[in-house]
Amino acid sequence: MKRIFLYIVFAAAVLIAPDGKAQSLRLTLGDAVRLANDSSLNAFRYQNLYASGYWQWRTFKAQRLPGLSLSITPANYLRYIAQRYDSEENVDVFRSQRSYGASAGLTATQNVDFLGGSLYLQSDLEYLRNFGDMKGNQYSSVPVRIGYRQDLIGYNPFRWERKIEPLKYEKVKKEFLYNMETVSEDVVKLFFSLALAQTEMRLAKENLSSADTLYVIGERRFRIASISQSDLLTLRLDRVNAENSVENARIGVKRAMFELASYLGLDRETHIDAVLPGTPVAFDVPLSEALIHARANSPELMGERQTVLEAERDVNKAKVQSMFNATFNASVGFNQFGTTLGRAYSHPLRQDMVSVSIDIPLLDWGVRKGKLNMARNTLNVAKIASRQKELALEQDVTMTVNEFSSHQRLVGSAVEALDIADRAYAQTVKRFIIGKADLNTLTLSHNRQQDASRNYINSLQNYWLSYYKIRKLTLYDFERKTTLSRSFDNEEGVR
Repeated sequence: MKRIFLYIVFAAAVLIAPDGKAQSLRLTLGDAVRLANDSSLNAFRYQNLYASGYWQWRTFKAQRLPGLSLSITPANYLRYIAQRYDSEENVDVFRSQRSYGASAGLTATQNVDFLGGSLYLQSDLEYLRNFGDMKGNQYSSVPVRIGYRQDLIGYNPFRWERKIEPLKYEKVKKEFLYNMETVSEDVVKLFFSLALAQTEMRLAKENLSSADTLYVIGERRFRIASISQSDLLTLRLDRVNAENSVENARIGVKRAMFELASYLGLDRETHIDAVLPGTPVAFDVPLSEALIHARANSPELMGERQTVLEAERDVNKAKVQSMFNATFNASVGFNQFGTTLGRAYSHPLRQDMVSVSIDIPLLDWGVRKGKLNMARNTLNVAKIASRQKELALEQDVTMTVNEFSSHQRLVGSAVEALDIADRAYAQTVKRFIIGKADLNTLTLSHNRQQDASRNYINSLQNYWLSYYKIRKLTLYDFERKTTLSRSFDNEEGVR
């Protein structure tokens, strides 16, 4: 997040010329990955997804702190006819009543997680004014009242929230890191698509230049009857095909460049020169260590553990609700009333309240038992699904680690093959010029040289794709021996 501004300044400085025209940009693979993680639309999307989970976690933390609320009823006017007893006549009569009231209350609450109850502290004040024959003002106050309410035999949501919410937030963090590594994978594919297209363009131009040269040489050799007319026509056809290949390669470069620029959030007319990375430094990825980090950091497995916990919570809730429920509520405080505000707070009287209520279901035709059985079945399904996900992850990690080791070796082989192919083609061209190699040998050598160039780029692409896939599956950097969440957690601590 902190680097976004730097990259915007960088893009503005490098890409925009004084006359407002787009300029060329040399882009390494590392630059492309960093720019994608900071400025691409996918990165912004994943950052907002994380922010949503982050504020859900902050809300949970805030709910663990004491809460303070103020409730006010500034006006409550009543005009109605009520039944009253007339003691002189010894009869009930209807009388018109009018009154005006107002009230205010201040309440502080604190949830007690391990018990599942709530501790509360209250202070109330009420005002009542009667109209009619018995005019007057009255005040009623509760200066302070402290109490506690709790389900004695019941479902405790606070205890389950303390188990589930931290796991949910940890999953959100791991999902963010996982998604950012997915962005890295995506930009690697686009980067090497451009690199391969530009290589095809370079090879096509080299092929055209070579075809022009060989055609000129072929014409000279044809005049001295050193080659046949068929060979000369073949050289001419190679030159025409080379011209067409240059045009097709130019179209491929434009398409790949447009896709990469769009993904990185750059101007679509930006000319990007993809700088191929060098031969990567080999390092070991122990399979056992990769599996340990994958099991500990996989957001998918965390999601399955969350599902299992929620299913266990539902089983507990259904089991508790299948029995009777007892609720306890007790408070102690003071209360007073008077015709003035001062008298309402003068010499308050003791106010106590203790209540225990019991709710016993007698007949429900198996509804509670059915809910409990459904919750247990859901829990069993969740556990099986969690185990299946874990096995699938282990298989994916094992295959990726093995592929990464193979790709490391293949990169070295591709470098050697490219060097051999370049030297062989250069020697074949020299031999063709002096007439010691025929056209078929030259064509075969040239095709091998181009295939070696393509294989080298493909081997680099496969290496970096497997590199970032290992990082994504394990959320661990085996090259630097550190977890990807370490720097993330440090940034969170600074907030």
